[in-house]
Amino acid sequence: MNASVRLSMSSLRGHRRRFAGTFLAVMLGVAFLAGTLVMGDTLRASFDTMFGNATSGTDAVVRSADTITTPDDTRGTRKPVGTDLVKTIEKNGQVAAAAPDIEGAGQLLGKNGEPIGGKGPPTLAGNWIDDTELNAYQLAEGRAPSAPGEVVVNRGAAETGDLKIGDTTTLRAPDPVQVKIVGLATFGGEDGMAQTTFTGMTLADAEKYLTPKPGQASAIRVRAGPGVSEQGLVDALTPVLPKGVEAITGEASAAENTDNISGQFLTVFTSFLLVFSGVALLVATFSIHNTFAIVVAQRTRENALLRALGASRRQVTVSTLVEASAVAVIASAAGLAGGIGVAAGLQALFPAIGFPFPEGDLVISALSMLLPLAVGVVVCLGSALLPAVRAGRTAPLAALRETAVDHSGASRRRAVVGTGLALAAVGLALTGVLVDPSIWLAGAGAVLALVSFVVLGPVASSRAVRVLGGPLDRLRGVTGGLARRNALRSPKRTAATASALMIGVAVVSLFTVFGASLKATMDQTVNRSFAGDIAVSTPGFGAGGSGLSPKLAPALAKQPEVETAVGLGKGAAEVNGEGRALTVTDPGPFAKSFDLGEVDGSLGTLGDRGIAITRSEAAKQDLKVGSRTGLAFADGKKETFTVRAVFGRSELAGDYVISREAWAPHRMQDSDTLVSVTFKDGVSPAEGKAAVAATAKDYGNPEVQTRSEYAEASASGIDMMLTLVYALLALAVLIALLGIANTLTLAIHERTRELGLLRAVGQTRAQLRAMVRWESVLVAAFGTAGGLVLGGFLGWVLVKASDSTTESAFAFAVPPVQLMVVALVGLAAGALAGLRPARRAARLDVLRAIATE
Repeated sequence: MNASVRLSMSSLRGHRRRFAGTFLAVMLGVAFLAGTLVMGDTLRASFDTMFGNATSGTDAVVRSADTITTPDDTRGTRKPVGTDLVKTIEKNGQVAAAAPDIEGAGQLLGKNGEPIGGKGPPTLAGNWIDDTELNAYQLAEGRAPSAPGEVVVNRGAAETGDLKIGDTTTLRAPDPVQVKIVGLATFGGEDGMAQTTFTGMTLADAEKYLTPKPGQASAIRVRAGPGVSEQGLVDALTPVLPKGVEAITGEASAAENTDNISGQFLTVFTSFLLVFSGVALLVATFSIHNTFAIVVAQRTRENALLRALGASRRQVTVSTLVEASAVAVIASAAGLAGGIGVAAGLQALFPAIGFPFPEGDLVISALSMLLPLAVGVVVCLGSALLPAVRAGRTAPLAALRETAVDHSGASRRRAVVGTGLALAAVGLALTGVLVDPSIWLAGAGAVLALVSFVVLGPVASSRAVRVLGGPLDRLRGVTGGLARRNALRSPKRTAATASALMIGVAVVSLFTVFGASLKATMDQTVNRSFAGDIAVSTPGFGAGGSGLSPKLAPALAKQPEVETAVGLGKGAAEVNGEGRALTVTDPGPFAKSFDLGEVDGSLGTLGDRGIAITRSEAAKQDLKVGSRTGLAFADGKKETFTVRAVFGRSELAGDYVISREAWAPHRMQDSDTLVSVTFKDGVSPAEGKAAVAATAKDYGNPEVQTRSEYAEASASGIDMMLTLVYALLALAVLIALLGIANTLTLAIHERTRELGLLRAVGQTRAQLRAMVRWESVLVAAFGTAGGLVLGGFLGWVLVKASDSTTESAFAFAVPPVQLMVVALVGLAAGALAGLRPARRAARLDVLRAIATE
């Protein structure tokens, strides 16, 4: 064993360049994984600290015990509590102070008239609490609000909107309110809660604009008296609270807030990054395996001599694995250092792109170091295992062979197995998306498709390289022909080298196709369901934004150019014990402005006890026109509603529709998400849009868009997602390029004598460089073509699986321009990967190259 280790170390020292690509592939993959874990731990700890500091003075929170959650709002809606409870609580001897806490949606407009925030993180408004210990926000500049219209805003929001103390602006609550900034605040020592914005008003203003009626609050914050613990305070408060109201400790409340604001975001964000870490490591696996396969093939005579001198198979195998272990440990350790650097860079980068990263030192846990280290070592050893076993099987007589080139490739067995896997993949995918909708069957088909492409690679590479390289004979003459023949020498090697790039391109193509399909679906949804001429909406997505004023639609309906204007509001209620989102609207104009498909019954007869539901929900709840069902609202009241209409489509209308009249007694902070406007006959689009924009300006200046503009704006988040995806996948493509470059470098070492002979018979340095570069381009072209086909198939499976598992109709779209760009980038990447090996080949000394054995 010691002899094997010494031999391995000697081989590593003598052939360091052979493992350069492997080292970089492992290091980059481990660095990305470690950076993701460190960043996640740091963000989580920073938010925990920030919320802990902000709420350290609150020992208990009194609130409604019940909440209604819907599939698109997991945080839920709670019934407000009466502010008269404050006096009851303050009479308790364990209480030092108590204050009502009103929280609602409120979006500030910046100095330029544009809304601040709202693209994901919420925009909050509430009452300013004078007790500095109970207030989660700390006054940093100016003073607290004391008169109607005065507000304190968090300093981060003020800086984003170019606002300062003394400025007057508009607050969408959602009714527009003119406010004057009299103070700036911080949260837990930070300028804000990530990108969440906060506007603090007087208690009277908060009750007026954020609650259905005065005397209600979201919760009551309580501070304990001297010597009273948080749990002791909760135990003292519980007996005096009315039914349906609970008290929780301040620590539990802070933990909930942390989870609501940062927990879900961090889970999704870190999971997203971990997926790409996995893709990068998968690409690295192919590059590492290819490197060791080539090295073992090139050392056939060396290993055979060792066997002839008495080395056992086990010793030769162990020697190769020791080399892999040394590379794995050193590269993984370097990757850990790189991961810490990645996390530190992101910590500095996030504020620059508008996402304030809470201040604090990097949190480096044992798991975030040990896991990437273990993954890097396992990936490297796993990739080297088969080549190591192959090295151990080298026969002693192989030492007599003149050369040791890996010519293994496209066997009949491989073709049969690969074809079988491909057919099984297609069968599973088609079954999972068309016959028996199942995301698991579709996923299994997608995985098998990837495996079949890898298995069939050597079989397909010969034919593919001949086809792709055919034009080179005519365009580049002898140089092009030699490049094509070099790429055909070892189909297995060519396929293995191209597979790394193929996976990267496949994932890029997958997301490109899926993104284009989502945009096409959004466009289809708007064109099919939205019958208005103009859409008025807020420029945001996700949880952010304050919505539109419910007064806007009636104001627009009064304009001479407008035929109908109807707003869509949001509500929530429990139907048969399950939380469901409600669409709140005026049923008459609603039916005219949105295409609901086939309608049974009449939406015009909803009244204050009628409800309209989609046909799919009616089937689930066993309801039909005339049926009665109970709705339990967040205010604790239960009402019986009659199904007045059953309609077909729910894409923009939602599954449950009730009138504003029915919602009014149960509403919280009322707002619309969309207003549809239809013009009178003879009104031109430009004239109508100008009239709508003029009226909307008085209601917080929301977006006024045509149908096509609304569809495009609704899909804007998809482009942001794709930009992030492409940036993250650049790492996988980089690792693939390192694999191509490393393979070519090793191939040049293998063909040293041949290259010397070519130079001796008249090939110029420029021709030699071109030959190596074109060989690299052909390998990249094969990988890119395979990736585009595989990515397109996986994109189709993902779209169809999404279509079959949801009620929304997904449209499949293939974006030719974007995929053409992906193809060109893949080819350019191949040319780039061949530059260094080509220069090295051109620098070979002719006589020494010819003399090489």
